[in-house]
Formats: sequence, C-alpha cells, structure tokens
Amino acid sequence: MYLPAQFNETRTDVLHALMRARPLTTLVTQCESGLIANHVPVQTLDEPAPLGCIRGHIARANPLWREYRSDSQALAIFQGPQIYISPSFYPSKAATGEVVPTWDYAVVHASGTLRFVHDAQWLRSFVAGLTNTHEKPRSQPWKIDDAPAPYIEKMLSLIVGFEFSIVSLAGKWKVSQNRPHADRQGVIRNLQDAADADSHEIAAMLASLDPGPESPPAQ
Repeated sequence: MYLPAQFNETRTDVLHALMRARPLTTLVTQCESGLIANHVPVQTLDEPAPLGCIRGHIARANPLWREYRSDSQALAIFQGPQIYISPSFYPSKAATGEVVPTWDYAVVHASGTLRFVHDAQWLRSFVAGLTNTHEKPRSQPWKIDDAPAPYIEKMLSLIVGFEFSIVSLAGKWKVSQNRPHADRQGVIRNLQDAADADSHEIAAMLASLDPGPESPPAQ
C-alpha cells in the first residue's frame, strides 16, 4: 500500500492491538482461480517472535483450503477506525480557504504464509479459545461445553483451521498528522464532539501522535 513516512506505524504491539480490537480480517490469497478475498474473524498471537501469527478457521465447504497456492504469500487486512474529515474542522480554512476534505483511518496489513489444519483437537482448542475471548465481556458467557458434545463434534467436522505465519507487518495511521498544529487541534475537537466511536478513536490516535505547536524558525 502507499505509505508516506508520516503515516507509517511500525510498533508491533500497537499493530497487534488494532488487529485484536478489529479481528474480522480480509484474507486475500492467490488461488488457482485467481485472487480470492475471504472475511474471517481471527486470533492474533504474539508468538513466534518477532511478529507473531494469526489463527482462524473457514467452512470446510470453502474451496480456499484446497485451491490456495502453497508457494504464494497471503495478505490479511485489518481495517481500524475510519472517518470523513471536513475542511470546516481546520482553522486555516478561515485564513486561506486552501483546504479540501480528506479521510482519516488506521489499517494494518499482515503478509505471510498459510497452513491449513484438520486436527480435531487443535480445532476444538482454537474455537474454545476464540469463543472465550469474545464471550468474556458478557455477564453469562457461553462456553463450547454448553452445547451437546455430539453437536460440537459435528460442527468441528465442518470447518478447517488455518495458521498464518506473519513475515511482515505494515501499519498506516493516516490521522491528520500532516496538518499544521492548529488544524490538528481542530480535528481533535470536532471528532471528540461527534457521537460515533470511530471519531473518538481517531481523535485519541491523533492526540497521542501530536508533537505540539511547531517550533519557530531559528533566528
């Protein structure tokens, strides 16, 4: 992806945090029939170092596990918060009028290789862990053992697991860092006043990256 230096986020822990917060990835693979995109909820792990791995599962009826070209890399795209930025957010609009709309967003691209897993014990452990993660906030979390064992065995037979070994990570945090300080502050104020969660998250990202007012030129 196009990645200007000021938008480049390289901290692995920050990239993993977005991947975990937005676990529905777009998994792009090269198959015999061409490029295929699947949308899959995944689990991001820190190990193996330094970049970790991604685990997920697909329906056994999905031809991906049979058609994936094992000699090719795959791409997992994690879309973070995103929001339209109006020129009216910028104080410089009143001063010069030389402003245009833009879009702020955060995204992570993970590149790596796939291996598919058919082992029932691996699948059960993975599905149980993934379920526990997403059920944890609930007052009465659902557990895999709440369902009849024969039913779970049947459902596990209908899926194929995968492990995605990450060989590179790229993060793009395009959150108005390229604007003057006053404009950045205008973006933060307007997004903080908005009602939606993505606006608040982008505002927090920009606030954490804002170095403050520009230094005056040396005399």
